[in-house]
Amino acid sequence: LIAGIELEAVPGKPGTRAFGVFKTAFERGLLIRVTGDIIALSPPLIISEAQIAELVDRVRRAITAVA
Repeated sequence: LIAGIELEAVPGKPGTRAFGVFKTAFERGLLIRVTGDIIALSPPLIISEAQIAELVDRVRRAITAVA
């Protein structure tokens, strides 16, 4: 189970938007991976639907906080 979210790069500063989301998510207890301006999610295969919904909501809130 893998997901990727590509973010629009800040002009002239590639990778800064995704790194900001990474920092915000980490401060809120969520560990994600970033490569450039792409967020990579790879939760365990035993994740429940409720946990997926929580993960998506927390990532959405971190992205919204940075954007």
